[in-house]
Order: sequence, then structure tokens, then C-alpha cells
Amino acid sequence: MTDTRAKSAAAPGEGEEATLTVEQLAYETGMSVRNIRNHQSRGLLPPPEVRARIGYYGPKHVARLRLIQEMQGEGFKLSAISRLIGEHGADAERFVGLRQAVTAPFATEASEVLSREELVERFQVEDARLLAKAQKLGLLIDLGGERYEAPSPALLRAAEDVLKMGISLSAALAAIEKLNRNSQSSARTFVNLFVEELWKPFDEAGRPDEGWAEIIESIERLRPLAVEALNATFRLTLTSEVEKAFGEVLERRKKR
Repeated sequence: MTDTRAKSAAAPGEGEEATLTVEQLAYETGMSVRNIRNHQSRGLLPPPEVRARIGYYGPKHVARLRLIQEMQGEGFKLSAISRLIGEHGADAERFVGLRQAVTAPFATEASEVLSREELVERFQVEDARLLAKAQKLGLLIDLGGERYEAPSPALLRAAEDVLKMGISLSAALAAIEKLNRNSQSSARTFVNLFVEELWKPFDEAGRPDEGWAEIIESIERLRPLAVEALNATFRLTLTSEVEKAFGEVLERRKKR
């Protein structure tokens, strides 16, 4: 009887009264009473309606707790959620949308699962240290049972092609490690550009309702634009570096 009452009272219809005790709210949302009280102390959850010294919660509390769960599922920490939505939570759903725009996959490249035996066959090397290095760089994810997932098969194929040119796997992984560091710096440059030029002015303007769609669209466009700009810049830089390197080799040969 208590369970039925909890579920019917938590329906999201308008005008419903707050009829859930904290224990019923915990059942409805799958949260512990302790976590609910913790959210309330942080200002994440509006206070209950108090009647006869008992606090009652309603649909708005259920909706808020589910939103918090969703934001946590999207990667937000409680401290960040507290800063973003606070007690009123006006922008909470929009931040979830923004997070989804940030984390949406670039392309439809499917990951590939390989056994250790297949990796040895493809790369002609069986070295636990190199395997650990590949995992550290994110090229492989250990699935257990000597099975590994390659999140980017294209990058794995590129490493394989490099080996066919006569370059060692150790040297190839060292180069990828350097590329990772440079990529982090490049990515930070574009993110800072978005934050400084778009987000901060929007935030300082009070995050107007009409600006949210443009902000989310901007973050969706940022990544492909960044990749295009980075590719174009890299092509120019690579050409320049190749010319410079071969020029130095020829110059040294002349001096011999």
C-alpha cells in the first residue's frame, strides 16, 4: 500500500500535492535517505512541505533528484552540480544538453575487439611493457581474458602501417605519446577560445534564455572546426618541417 501511494504521488502531473515522506521519496528515486538529506543540505533540493512536523515531498522533488542523477551520469560532480543549479535549478536541464553536446561522438567509427594473440600477429611483438604503454595512451582498453578494445581502429591501423615502414613499435608509441601531449595543448587552446569569447560574455549577461541554443550550437560546431583548423595547420607545418629537415641533411652532406 505504501509503495502504490509513493508511485502515484510521484506522477509528474501539475497541481499534485507533496505527499511523499523522505523514505517514500528514497524508494521512488532509488536514492538513500542519507543522500537525499545530503542533497538538501547542499541546496540541491528544495525543502519539503512541513505538516504536523513531518516533511512531505512532491513531484518537483522527484524531478529534481532524477535530474541530479542524470547530471551525475553525464559526468558532473556534486560540487559542480551545486554551483550550476543550486536550489532553484533554472539552468540544470540546459547544462545537461550542453554536456551532451560536448560528449557526443565525433564519428561513427566502431571500436574493435582484439585478442592478445591477434595483437601479437598484427604487430609482430610480444612485450608486456609495450602493451601496458598502449593501454596508458588509450590505444587499447583491457577487457579481461586477454581481450582488448581498440577505441580507434584507424589509429591502430596507422601504427601498423608505420611498423611496415621499418619503424619499431617502441618508437611509434613514443611518437604517439608526444602527439597526445601536443593534442592536449591544441585542444585546450580551442576550449579556452570558446570559454573566453563565448561562454564568459554569455555567463556575465546572466545566461539569457534566448542565448542557450546558440551556445549549445557553438560547442557542437567547435569540435569539427577545431579538427579542420588543426589538420590545415598541421599540413602546412609538416611540409615546412620536411623541407627544413631535408635541407639540413643536404647541407651536411655538402660539408663532407
